Amino acid sequence: MIYFKSMKKTAKTILSIFISFIMLVSILPFKAYATEADLDAVIEERKNIPVESNMITGWPVGPKTGAQSAILIDANTGIVLYSKNIHEKLYPASITKILTALIAYENCDMNDMVTFSYNAVSSIDWRYDANMGINAGDSIPMEQALYGMLVGSANEAAYAIAEHVSGNIEDFAVLMNTKARELGCTDSHFVTPNGIHDEDHYTSAHDMALIAKAFFANDFLANISRTSSYQVPQTSTQPNDNMIVYAKSKLFPGKEYTLDGLVGTKTGYTDSARQTLVTCAENDSLRLICVVMKEEAPGQYTDTIDLFNYGFSNFTCYTVADKDSRYTISTSNLFDTQNDIFGSSKPILDINSQDYIILPVGVEPEQTESDISYDDLKDNEIARINYYYSGTFVGSASVMPIGILKNTHGFEDSSLDDTGNEADEDDGYIFVDITWILVRVLGVTALLTLLFILVSLFKGRHKRKKTNTNKKFNYKNKNLKWKHFR
Repeated sequence: MIYFKSMKKTAKTILSIFISFIMLVSILPFKAYATEADLDAVIEERKNIPVESNMITGWPVGPKTGAQSAILIDANTGIVLYSKNIHEKLYPASITKILTALIAYENCDMNDMVTFSYNAVSSIDWRYDANMGINAGDSIPMEQALYGMLVGSANEAAYAIAEHVSGNIEDFAVLMNTKARELGCTDSHFVTPNGIHDEDHYTSAHDMALIAKAFFANDFLANISRTSSYQVPQTSTQPNDNMIVYAKSKLFPGKEYTLDGLVGTKTGYTDSARQTLVTCAENDSLRLICVVMKEEAPGQYTDTIDLFNYGFSNFTCYTVADKDSRYTISTSNLFDTQNDIFGSSKPILDINSQDYIILPVGVEPEQTESDISYDDLKDNEIARINYYYSGTFVGSASVMPIGILKNTHGFEDSSLDDTGNEADEDDGYIFVDITWILVRVLGVTALLTLLFILVSLFKGRHKRKKTNTNKKFNYKNKNLKWKHFR
């Protein structure tokens, strides 16, 4: 009887534990799929989301992806080559950390000592959240903290970096949102430095691409993001002699989904965000950035590879100064290659030899449309020529004073003419239309002369009228004596 009661009590205990476990799982913020078929259905539903860039006339048809949102841009100019639902607000997870790294780099010396506070190390769940295993009170240089955050995706490192920069997480979030706006982000609101889930922490593929553009333009940060493992050195302020962090990305050389030309990458995952991935890769002529959000593994890797293959095989860049022989801007007669009336006169303006446009393979620069803009000009720019294909922006070129060349994009100018030789250095010069200028100068001069004559006549007439009035006043009052004014 005693044995039976003991077994009954044990059974109740086991049942209570099981029920508690079920209740716990049911309240966790976890997006689970009942079967593999359910997961496949979700992926298929996402694949049916329209790809906006596929609707552009004459544009190469891009692949269907299992991502809720995806974008492929040129890393230097921001030209969009592939766009799918790019403005939907989604949870970024740990790809948030590239913005945190960018702000830290801009505001700190890399030798600054970052102290990990109790709040930093206790802000995460050590069982599940990525971390580097550092203790409260330990300190490491900012550079090593960035390696911990970007390579190992260490959440406590992001927290400590934010505290070092701003003193607290709330003020750092203000910096994050300010920086995002400066970069042109329009769909974002950041709350945490590490991307741990918060309903008020969101962004879009479009905004993450803009942040990634600034991030990968920084060689120091890009180099960290293409590091697959890193050991934090043991020091007097960090006594652990075996603190090694490993990147989770499978795009590195030797990994399952190796990506050729990898410049850098950052992964992300939470139950709500699903898989997120930001990657930069390059070939001989293009450097591209890909962002996929709300994916299911391993789709974040396979779709990213497909999108890079799409970009590298379907688009080519043309250096404007070498390849576009028109140089006549449709909305202005000021710049015209056909009106060098002095024959041998030297040009005073030219097109930046480093500026390029990106077009689908088989499309020539002459098939584009262009206009000229004077808005938001950079240093030394006189104007900017904007190019469009099928109504889609494909790049721009700066008009600059002769002799002032600016390598805006970081690529060597490798444009060749049809014979394989370097293009003629005179190609791309813009001559001033002297006739146009003289006619308008003479017109303005004539108008100013006419205005001067009219003003002179008006003043002369007004002076004569005033003189006559004074005479009448003096005549009427000539007999007045001083006493009348006493």
